[in-house]
Amino acid sequence: MAGFSVAQGGLNGYGEGMKFRVMIEPDEDGMFVVECPVLPGCVSQGKTRDEAIANIRDAIQGYLHSMEKHSEPIPGPVAEEIVEVPV
Repeated sequence: MAGFSVAQGGLNGYGEGMKFRVMIEPDEDGMFVVECPVLPGCVSQGKTRDEAIANIRDAIQGYLHSMEKHSEPIPGPVAEEIVEVPV
């Protein structure tokens, strides 16, 4: 997507860009599967962890571009806590 970059800002007034939490897991074939939980269906993969991160970054940018194009609101950040449980 030429000229569109969340990291450089400019998307709906977010200025410096947005940070999204992503989940990375290796699959049974040795690929790294990565998804962005706050953006339903935004999933990618890569042969390496770095490639998977680059691919999900592109997928997130495309997802946000589509939301902007269709005048849909961009979701806010997800609240997160680490919970300790006895085992």
